[in-house]
This record gives sequence, structure tokens and C-alpha cells, in this order.
Amino acid sequence: MANNTKEFRRNRIKQRIRKVVNGDAQSPRLSVFRSNKGIYVQLIDDVSEKTLIAASSADKGIADAKGNKIDQAKMVGKAIAEKAIKAGISSVRFDRNGYLYHGRVKSLAEGAREAGLKF
Repeated sequence: MANNTKEFRRNRIKQRIRKVVNGDAQSPRLSVFRSNKGIYVQLIDDVSEKTLIAASSADKGIADAKGNKIDQAKMVGKAIAEKAIKAGISSVRFDRNGYLYHGRVKSLAEGAREAGLKF
């Protein structure tokens, strides 16, 4: 039975979240993807179906920095917030993408809030 895998569970949670969270040009969706190696984040306009801004732990400056994955996630949050504010976006809608709001996902959100994004 494939219904009891981690991936299946995460996709069910993801569908529940996406029913409620939609992004537009003024307030895009901040979507998080977490892999074993890194963390990736995008600002997505769901109306025009375009990615506006992206940042990841593989970016220069973040990949070179010392620290654990939680520290890297916080730096990615700050990086996406700085890029968004530079582009004139101040508020977003947070999409945790089926992951628990804990650890790296929470750290990324806190970093983005500290750098000035509202959600």
C-alpha cells in the first residue's frame, strides 16, 4: 500500500494548505522546499503562474558560510526577504508545502520576518 508513505502524507497536507493559500502580485506565495542537503524558497504569483524571486542554500554567500542547516535556513529567509523588499514586495503568504512548522522551515520563516517580510 502506497497510502502510508511519508511522501503521500506530505502531499495530502500540501493539498489542504494550497486550497487556502494563494499568491498574487501584491502578496505572493512564499513556497518552501526542503531536501536532505539544502532548503529552497520561491515567491510565486499564482495568478500569472510565475516565480517572481527565488533563493536557496546553494546561493553564493550562504553555501560558503559556516553553520548547521538551521542557520543556513535562517540566512535563506533573510536573503529572500531582502530580494523581495528590493523588488517592492513587503507582504507574502507562507506556504510550508506540507512540512511541519518546525526546525528548518520555522528558522527560514523567522529569518524572513526579521529581515522585514510580513506574513
